[in-house]
Amino acid sequence: MKQENLLSTFVTAVSHKGMTRLVATDALKALGAEYAAAGKRLVLTNGCFDLLHTGHVRYLEEARRCGDALVVAVNSDDSVRELKGPSRPVNSELDRAEVLAALRCVDHVTIFTGKRVTEVIRLLKPAVYAKGGDYTPETLDPSEKAALHEVGAEIRILQLVPGRSTTAILEKSRVS
Repeated sequence: MKQENLLSTFVTAVSHKGMTRLVATDALKALGAEYAAAGKRLVLTNGCFDLLHTGHVRYLEEARRCGDALVVAVNSDDSVRELKGPSRPVNSELDRAEVLAALRCVDHVTIFTGKRVTEVIRLLKPAVYAKGGDYTPETLDPSEKAALHEVGAEIRILQLVPGRSTTAILEKSRVS
C-alpha cells in the first residue's frame, strides 16, 4: 500500500477515536491558512523521532513555546532508511506519528516522504521553523532554507539535550 493511502487509512482510524491530530499532506495548506487567518503563530519542526526519549520531549516542548501551535513532520520509513541506514527505523512511521500526536505539546503531526521537509514548508507556511541544537542556520539544507525564506518563516535553533539521542540508545543496547 502506498504511503499516502496508508496515512489516509490511519487518519480515518484514529479520527474515530477522537484523535484528529494527524494531518495528511493534502490538508497542510488549509491548516496553515487557518492558523494564519486566526493570527496564530504556527511552529514547524521535523525529524525521524524513531525512539522517543527525553531529548525529544524537551526539544518539542521548547519548540511549542515558540508559537501558538506545533506541527511535527515525521520522516517516512523510506526516508529514515535513506538517512540512517537499513536497520532503521525501529518503529514504523505510523507508530512514531501516533506517539508524537499523544504528546500534550504537539498539536498536529504529518508524515512526509523524501529526505527533505521542503514541500511541507511550502504548503504549511509556518511562522517559525524549529530545529535542534545539532544544527546551525548554516548547516540547514539549502532547499529547506530557501523555502523558509519564501514563506517568511523565522528559524529558531533550540538547545540540544546532551547525551540524549536515538543512536546513543541503540549503541548502548548493542553493548548490553
